[in-house]
Amino acid sequence: MVSSWRTQQAARAIRAGAVLAYPTEAVWGLGCDPWDEEAVIRLLAIKSRPMAKGLILIADNIRQFDFLFEDYPQDWLDKMACTWPGPNTWLVPHRDLLPEWITGQHDSVAVRVSDHPLVRELCALVGPIVSTSANPQGKDPARTRLRIEQYFRGQVDHVLGGHLGGRKNPSVIRDLRSGEVIRP
Repeated sequence: MVSSWRTQQAARAIRAGAVLAYPTEAVWGLGCDPWDEEAVIRLLAIKSRPMAKGLILIADNIRQFDFLFEDYPQDWLDKMACTWPGPNTWLVPHRDLLPEWITGQHDSVAVRVSDHPLVRELCALVGPIVSTSANPQGKDPARTRLRIEQYFRGQVDHVLGGHLGGRKNPSVIRDLRSGEVIRP
């Protein structure tokens, strides 16, 4: 995959500890390096989101989650693989392989393989990233770059410009163990 200059700039920003705004399939997202505790704490503060709620991780392909999926039953892997890339987020057991600032108070973590071309390009360069809707807690998710500026007024370090993917709603969230739909 050949990456654009703007995506390379966003990847450099993430590697340097930035909190990034970027377009996703339905709404603008905020993201950062999930292994960078300081960046994640800043992202949570920008959103006024409690750490206990946990965060979603997104990737450009299922192999980026291999460290997490080792020893999963084949039917679980098949279930996820047939929905990706796409607007399906799965709550999966993390087995303490991820830091608390990502998992919150949960024994599972939300993961998705995006089908948005910019997101996939970015994740191909840096690996999985945090993905949470770009909005302060309790406000509607941003659907324009202008709304990002209005909500966050310079608190976001970098904006990866681009278009939303055309979906009306954020991804469906399902629990991998039970199959229960958590968010339709």
